[in-house]
Amino acid sequence: MHSFKELAAQFEQQFGKRQFPESPSTLYDPAQYILSLGGKRVRPVLAIMGNELFDDIHPDAFLAGNAIEVFHNFTLVHDDIMDKAPLRRGMPTVHTKYNEPTAILAGDVMLIHTYDYLNKIQSKHKQKIISVFNKAATEVCEGQQLDMDMEGMQPDQVNYADYVNMIALKTSVLLAASLQMGAIIGGGSEGNQQHIYGFGKNVGIAFQIQDDLLDAFGNPDKVGKQQGGDILINKKTFLLLKALELCTPAQRTQMDKLMSLPADDTSKVPQTLELFRDCKVDQWAEEQKQHFMKIAFAHLEDIAVMSGRKAPLRELADYLLTRQH
Repeated sequence: MHSFKELAAQFEQQFGKRQFPESPSTLYDPAQYILSLGGKRVRPVLAIMGNELFDDIHPDAFLAGNAIEVFHNFTLVHDDIMDKAPLRRGMPTVHTKYNEPTAILAGDVMLIHTYDYLNKIQSKHKQKIISVFNKAATEVCEGQQLDMDMEGMQPDQVNYADYVNMIALKTSVLLAASLQMGAIIGGGSEGNQQHIYGFGKNVGIAFQIQDDLLDAFGNPDKVGKQQGGDILINKKTFLLLKALELCTPAQRTQMDKLMSLPADDTSKVPQTLELFRDCKVDQWAEEQKQHFMKIAFAHLEDIAVMSGRKAPLRELADYLLTRQH
């Protein structure tokens, strides 16, 4: 069995080569640019780990990983356009570096390239893998639309359960599908596939809660970004939604006042954090993270393979959900 770090290095060795033709460079260079910005490569490595959970690693797992990583970066190109984001991984976004029409077209060709990889997978697994992928890809789009819908709502109009569903669709299902695609290649049974999917989905939700906690309460020197960035823009996070649910009328008045401050007024961060602590939403969020972790690990426990084969997935989940950056 291999660790995440070992598999990430193997994946990067073959994925780091140019993925697109040289010409026309005006189309393919922008697509290659977003891939060159790196990233954790969590999703493609999960596909390989899903394979190795059940059997020796098959080359098809790398094809599935390549497809997933190209698709993931395609979604980032289009999401950045929708969000008008200037930076991605500390570098100019594709539409900023080139232009918006080029970024749209580069994203389109990346999606097509995704299916080139999927179609190279051996025929006995291809139909099931494409079905799992298509479901996840559709749900990612649904999650993005729900996220944009929620952006136009007032925070108290967003139901907590709906927010969890949005996060699951936008973030978690692709993690879960990556693991399931690997499990299919590894010969995992239908029941085991559902358990590994459930593991990935719940780890993904817990991962987002950890992100929200780190943004608000993390050490900026460790996190690597300004504390309270979500607070400054009134982003609807687990913390804000629960605070609005739990706060007293007086606290709600103070919260409304803070949310009315401009995004460049950093004084709202410590005051909002104090309110969060008074409402005990930091404790609540930690409990929710543990809740989803418990569900995830129950699914992992129920997978019918030797416990030792599950160790790399258990270690990765522990790292993702206890990380401080």
